[in-house]
Amino acid sequence: MTILWLTAFLDYPGIDFAAGTNFWRAVTTSTLSPPRGADGEFATLLPSSGDAYLRVQRIGEGVANCHLDLHVDDIAAYAARAQDLGASVVRKGLGIVTMRSPGGMDFCVVSHHGEHERPLPALWPDGHRSILDQVCVDVAPHAFEAECAFWAEFTNWPLHEASRSEFAYLTRPSDIALRLLFQRVEDPKKARASAHLDLASDDVASEVERHQALGAHVLWELEDWTTLRDPAGLAYCVTRRRPDTGTL
Repeated sequence: MTILWLTAFLDYPGIDFAAGTNFWRAVTTSTLSPPRGADGEFATLLPSSGDAYLRVQRIGEGVANCHLDLHVDDIAAYAARAQDLGASVVRKGLGIVTMRSPGGMDFCVVSHHGEHERPLPALWPDGHRSILDQVCVDVAPHAFEAECAFWAEFTNWPLHEASRSEFAYLTRPSDIALRLLFQRVEDPKKARASAHLDLASDDVASEVERHQALGAHVLWELEDWTTLRDPAGLAYCVTRRRPDTGTL
């Protein structure tokens, strides 16, 4: 069984949907697909190269968040495998099963439509490059090992310890656009795992300045990454990883 593609989904309440969508269109130099869904609540951000791997959804309530879609050739079989590994079914729909990981993060199992080409990093006028290339799963310490083991088993991707002890990551296949990183988060209020987006850039300061000009706000800066909040309230990071390989 093989995961054929990953898509990151940005879920925004209606009042924030336009701001969040417009921001990420600009960040990724994407165009927006026609809306779809019963109420026009879904859209895809179409990259200038490669296949799409970022989508947006207008939700009726709650706060902005991020979830993963896993594209497969047999939804029922993969949903059953996820359950065998400890996930639970939240709901079933036509061509989609919404599930919850052992650590509490929602994700969806959906059909594959031939996506296979990773987009290229963007080259900006000052010469620096960047790309949105990673979903980081934030997990409470008590659930960290089980969550990492679940995703490694479910994807069949090798699991590795990172250079910092609070992180682990999976090695993605060469034709998958998104990496999966796991972060142990020491937050006593964090009852369920959640996800955020990471960008790779060879000039973090220039990339952060570009995002600020588009309406993002810096939350904090560390040696290897800067955490920001987009205009719709969603936190994400710009990291100093190589845009072509995703590695430091």
